[in-house]
Amino acid sequence: MEDLYRKFLASSGVCTDSRNITDNCIYFALKGNSFDGNLFAEEALEKGALFAVVDNPNIELSEKMILVEDVLTTLQKLANYHRRKLKTLIIGITGSNGKTTTKELIKSVLSEAFNVVATQGNLNNHIGVPLTLLSITPETEIAIVEMGANHPKEIAFLCSIAEPDYGYITSIGKAHLEGFGSFEGVVKTKGELYDYLKKNNKTIIFNNNDELQKKLLRDYQNVYSFGNQKGANVFVECLATNPVEVCFKETSVREELKTSEVVTEIPEIEGFSDEKIQLKSHLVGKYNFSNIAAAIAFAKYFKISSEAIKRGIEKYIPTNNRSQILHQGTNTILLDAYNANPSSMSEAISNIVDLEGFEKKVLVLGDMFELGDYATQEHQNIVNLVEENHWEKVFFIGENFYKTESKHLKFKTFEDFQKVFSLKDFSDSFILIKGSRGMALERILK
Repeated sequence: MEDLYRKFLASSGVCTDSRNITDNCIYFALKGNSFDGNLFAEEALEKGALFAVVDNPNIELSEKMILVEDVLTTLQKLANYHRRKLKTLIIGITGSNGKTTTKELIKSVLSEAFNVVATQGNLNNHIGVPLTLLSITPETEIAIVEMGANHPKEIAFLCSIAEPDYGYITSIGKAHLEGFGSFEGVVKTKGELYDYLKKNNKTIIFNNNDELQKKLLRDYQNVYSFGNQKGANVFVECLATNPVEVCFKETSVREELKTSEVVTEIPEIEGFSDEKIQLKSHLVGKYNFSNIAAAIAFAKYFKISSEAIKRGIEKYIPTNNRSQILHQGTNTILLDAYNANPSSMSEAISNIVDLEGFEKKVLVLGDMFELGDYATQEHQNIVNLVEENHWEKVFFIGENFYKTESKHLKFKTFEDFQKVFSLKDFSDSFILIKGSRGMALERILK
């Protein structure tokens, strides 16, 4: 590993796609269900790669090819080796909802005072986490590593690679039930981040309003919390949700706070160490309150000034189909079509119900994927929630929603939906567009 690491330090970085080779990179010939990177190793070298790491002894090997037993395992081991060589502080983030938004908010506020690297997009799996770690330079002071999972023990494995110093679970909800088997499986797997941190006496930032997380952290002392209940290290209050406005102040409750005290007997706040600060974000929905509050808490933990926190939150503008507010004609559109599960879908609908200032509200909801045996019931639950309230119009799209009992319009395919839907048919409306990534509901806007 030391020899490969020296080659890595002399390179421009790591590439895993032969179509996107950069000069002097090291190409890792990963394999997938429908491709074998070994077959493109020579091409990568011709395009400017310094070395190619391969694991197929049957290809024609050149002096610039490094033959290993398994390319993916080598990539992961190199990432961990690199992580251990650096003094960079690692923040691990996982959760059922809000991981990427929270990661970007934390990056935005911490960047006000530190050199920060964060996971690109949602490259949060067994390949993405190593790539994030290998993008860290000696100048990087803090790295924010997003960790995703859809099966048990995956978070534990990612922790073994990243070895985080700090951790935060955004939420624990009904996501990837097909892979986890049950909600209890989700709790156990997401909790693997806290298991690692507790085992190594690392710091956990947590939401003091979340009863489940309090239970997971019972009796663990190395914590720093946020919320609007007494006992939080950072008191954050939601003032508005369209867009989200908050005020915050750090309390005098510091590191001596024990989680067990938070659970059983919440200590009184004796005073505040700074004045209350108010900020206005570019995010909408009450569900984004905790994402913003978490970023504020991380910033306060790292002793960033309230003024810098305000700048960091207010400059963040969501992109990539995540909580994006768009305007077309007289309509306001909330495009939240990057992903969906029963928990996030319910929160989004409830947020629109509570939204003030719009008489006409429209829902365009697509199927939620990876629910396995729970799919039929969870989609019916969403339909039932929708039918508890009045809407200008509701459209359900996808095979699972098509099977539900509903008084609203249902479409088995996106193509069927397109035949009857046009944004031009609506005016002065608030339109929520939400569904799983595979539904690609952003196509509505094209």
